[in-house]
This record gives sequence, structure tokens and C-alpha cells, in this order.
Amino acid sequence: MRATASRARSLGATLAGALVALALVWAASFTRPWHALEYKTFDFLTALAAPLRATQPVVILAIDEPTFQELGRPWPFPRSLHAQLLQRLQADGARAIGFDVVFADPTAEAEDAALERAIAQAGPVVLAAAREKVDSGNAVLWTDVPPLRRFVQAGALPGDAVVEPDEDFVVRRASTPPDSLAMQLARQARQRQGAGAAELAPLELIAYRGPRGTFDTRSYYQAVLPGLLPPGFFKDKIVLVGRSALTATELQAAQADLFNAPFAAVGGERLFPGVELQATQVDNLLAPERLRAAPEGWSVALVAGLLCALVWAGWRWHPGAAAALAGGLTLGTGLLSWALFTGPRLWLPPLAPMAAAVAMYGATALVGYARARRRARQTRAMFAQYVPPEVVSRLVAQPELLRLGGESREVTLMFTDLANFTTLSEQLSAEQTVEVLTGYFNAMTPIIHRTGGTVDKFIGDAVMAFWGAPLDDPEHAAHAVEAAIAMQQAMERLVADLRARGLPAIHMRIGLHSGRVVVGNVGSDQRFSYTAIGDAVNLAARLEGANKAFGTGILLSQATAGRLPARGGLRALDDVIVKGKTEPVRVYTPCADAALCTLSAEALDAFAARRWDDAESRLRALLLALPGDPAAGRLLRRLSEARALPADAPWSPAEALDKL
Repeated sequence: MRATASRARSLGATLAGALVALALVWAASFTRPWHALEYKTFDFLTALAAPLRATQPVVILAIDEPTFQELGRPWPFPRSLHAQLLQRLQADGARAIGFDVVFADPTAEAEDAALERAIAQAGPVVLAAAREKVDSGNAVLWTDVPPLRRFVQAGALPGDAVVEPDEDFVVRRASTPPDSLAMQLARQARQRQGAGAAELAPLELIAYRGPRGTFDTRSYYQAVLPGLLPPGFFKDKIVLVGRSALTATELQAAQADLFNAPFAAVGGERLFPGVELQATQVDNLLAPERLRAAPEGWSVALVAGLLCALVWAGWRWHPGAAAALAGGLTLGTGLLSWALFTGPRLWLPPLAPMAAAVAMYGATALVGYARARRRARQTRAMFAQYVPPEVVSRLVAQPELLRLGGESREVTLMFTDLANFTTLSEQLSAEQTVEVLTGYFNAMTPIIHRTGGTVDKFIGDAVMAFWGAPLDDPEHAAHAVEAAIAMQQAMERLVADLRARGLPAIHMRIGLHSGRVVVGNVGSDQRFSYTAIGDAVNLAARLEGANKAFGTGILLSQATAGRLPARGGLRALDDVIVKGKTEPVRVYTPCADAALCTLSAEALDAFAARRWDDAESRLRALLLALPGDPAAGRLLRRLSEARALPADAPWSPAEALDKL
């Protein structure tokens, strides 16, 4: 239950962090820098996806620098020249004609009359209408500027040529209401083609076909001067006439119709003529596919999916895997936006979900970091009492090495006890007793830690420790024996201090055994400890007590001795039978004298084989080298008892451990 609640809190914290990050992204989406970045994203996709060709037969007659040079006329041109152009276009059989030029003011009567007659003869011609901004003291007013009434009465169709650029002066949203220049021209083209008078739906977004010059563009003078374009050149074509000059002083003075181009995002030309913008809208209106904004619910659903994936990954996965997922989702979102933009022609702004993915990953990573720090502090606090500092640091850095709840491990266990401590404590006050114990534990614990051991617990004056957990230690047996020898050496200094204070000496007994146990946090939800459980624990404890029978300070089992790099330095003492087992186990004690180790092993082998004389001779040699040795004397007494038994009497060379 406690683990479930902890996991629930962890998930809740991760989700809360992701939601806060999402809220920050949502708030940022209302800022001008955000809009500017989103605009540039649209421009980038536009530049990459542009087909670099028109889908409709649109021809632009550009009033450009070469036209001024060839005609040698200032702007505005005489309207009779426009009339001449209309006659040429009518003669060629143009499908639809539009002027992105506002003829709002009257000029000379003859000039206006010439254009009026040409409009009447050419059929419906679309003339641009405009709006002018008038700043008053209290408000900004817009005034419509339509074509001259006489031109409309002659058959001209007014078309609103106003477009709405964004803050960076790039036009991305289409302006195609029913009375717009592009809509009027597209409608005329459909009717002339015989497609009927069905109303065209307005555009949402402008799908640029390419940078400036993508449409078939001819200079104005080429259409009005004879012989430059072949007869019939404009047949079945949609013709747009408009200004496209970049340097002509006349057009600059007239506030030339120029906008910023989205292709500047990839290093293309920056300026885009208004007449080509109108041509693009006409092309979009008549094209079979249009660029539309994806439903807003798609972005919401995408962000929700990212939220679920990143929260789950941040909660359950390694930070590296979560980062890879966040990177993959961010890249995938960009690719999805690109695929929709180029395939079904849907604009799904990728900035919001991509920024949300990065922000949510950052938030979940931050929460995960805080959670890891808290877990590290808990781990450090819990294990600092038991294991060396370097082991704690490694567990904090690699918490997966610690599998809480219990796991099976091969370890070497140690039990220690102080002989005569009861007698000593009777001569001391409670405070002095605690002082002696504290000095004892302070001397033994660093040795255990230095050799890689874990202090399991202190039981009165006893210490339980083990090697091989929580971190794997292939040499746990050797390290445990090394610690036991060092602890006995440290004990000599403690005993000398007690004697100097006039107190009775105490002695430490150590039992060592290697085996498989279950290691982990054991206890209740309210209180638990890191400990080892199993038969091997009981055997190590019994070996500690068996030291009394052999007169030794360290007793280790055959299982521990068998894991040492070499058997040298161990003296075999006896064969014992553990309760519940049938096979005898040989027990050892550290010994630096190789000759004594050999004599002991030979004596035990001879004793087990009933070679009484050989066993006795070696035991006598041992007692000669070690007068009064308890282990040799004890085995010699057992030999005498065995010799006295009848030949057919049941006998075992091993003795039950629990009887020692």
C-alpha cells in the first residue's frame, strides 16, 4: 500500500509538472515573438513545398522598369494606352482580364472615354478597388476607393484588391471575399470556360506557387507595342495587369504595391509584388486543392497525446530514454506538420506541440531529478548506517543495483560476540558500559566498511555484518576473513586500554559462513531494516558460539574457506554436522604457521579414517608446538573415546555443531 501510494504521488508530481509547463507554453503562444516564430515556420514550409509552377494559365503584365524605359512615359500612363492593351487582349481571346490598378480619379475626357469604350467592347473587366486609411483625432477610419462610375457603368467589375499582411508584412491569410479582385477574376474565368456560375468558396491561406517570377510574367510594353508577342498569345489566359517595379521613382512615389515574401526564410528574394499576390490567389481559387488550416482540435489532441506519452516516460523510464522519446516526438511532430502541408494541404502549426513536447520533457525531467534527489537522500540516509560511503555513493548513482523488497544473494556472513562482557559491565556504570560499547563499535565498524562489508545490526554487544550485498562482491569471503583478522588485531588495543584502567579483559569471538540468503528491506510499512535472512545466517551465528569449544577467536566454515583464493593460512579444526544436515562440514581458523596447518589437516584425515596411531602422533606434535591447545586436546580426547568403542559400534568422525 505504501509503495502504491508513493508511485501515485510520483505520477501526480510528474503530471503536475507537465501541466505547468503546458500552461507556460500556452501563455507564451499569445506573445509577439511566438507569432513571429510561427510565421517563420509557415514561411519555411511554404518555401520547401512550393511547386515552382502555376496550376492555372495566368499571365502577369508587369508595369516594370523596362516598360518605363521602352515607352518613355511617366506614371500614370494615359488611359488610352490601357484601352489599346484591352483591345489587344480581346483580340487574342483572353479568358479573363483584371487590372490591379485603381482608376479612381478622372483624367482627360478623351483618355477616359477611350478606356470606357474598350471596357464596353472587351466585356467584363475587373478593376481594382482600394481602401484608404484616414487618421482622425479619435479613431482610424477607412474610406473605400472604387473605380470611376463611368467604367463600372461600361461593364467593369470592381474588385477589392486590399490584402492583410501580418506584422512582418508577409501576406499569409487570403483576402478573397465575393467582391475581391481575385474572386471576381476567378469567377469570370470559370464562366468564360463554361464552368457555370457556381460560387467559389473563399480561401483560408495562401499557397504560394514559388518566389517572384513563378507565374508567366511579361512586361507591359510587350503587349502594347506591336510585334513583340505573337498574335493569340493571350488566348484562354487569365491576364493580370499591375505594378511590379522595384526602383522606378514614379512607382515609389505612388507607394508601389510590394510585400515581403515568405521565401526570404530560405534565402530567396525578399520582395513580392502585389499583382503576383493577386495572381497567386486567383490560382488558388481555381486549383483543385487548397491550403487550409487544420481543425484546432487536432493540435489539442496532439498535445494531449504528447502529454500522456511524456508523463508516462518521465515517470517510468530512464532519463536518457525519456529524452530520446521527447526528441523523437518533437521531430515526429515537425514531420507530421510537413506531411500534412505537402500532402492533404493542411497547415498544422508545429510550434505549439513541439514547444509543448520540449517543455513537458523539461518539466518531467526536473520532477524526475527532484524525485531522484529525494530518493538519493533517502538511500544515503538508510545505508550510511550500514555500508561504506563509497558504496552509498554508488547506490545513489545507480539505484537499479538496489532491488528493494528482497533478493537472493550469495554472501559471507559474520557474527561477533564479546566474552566476559557481562562480568565487565557489572563493574561499570551504565554510562561507562555504553562508552565501552561505543568504543568497540567505533573500532569494528570502519574495518567492516573498509573491506566492503555491510553492518546489518548491533545486538547488545554483538555485531552482525555481511559481504556481497547490496553490491556484488566476487571476493566477499576473502574480504570477510580479512576483516575478521583486522578486527581481532584492533581488539588487542581495546583490551590493553581496559587493562590499563584496571578493568577485566574481554575477548571477541567471530563466526563466518558463506551461503545464499535473501537480502532486502524487511519489516513493516512503519519500520523496516536492511538485513539478511536464511539458514546461512543461523550457521554463522552458531559458528561464533562454537569458538568456545575450540578456544579460537575466529571460526569459519568450509563454505567460506572454499571461496578463498588459496587454502593457505587456514588451520582445520574439526568436522561438524549442522542441525538439519547429514553431511559433515569442516571448520577452520586463520593460522600463519603452515606446519601447524598441515599437522591439523593430517590429524583430522587420519581420525576420519580410523588410523588412530597416525592421528594421535600428529595431535601430540600439535600439543608439543602449542601446549594446552584446546582444539588439539579436544580432538585427542575424542580419539581416546573412539578407540575404546567396540569395532562394530556406530561412530562418526563429525560432531553435532549444536552440542559444541
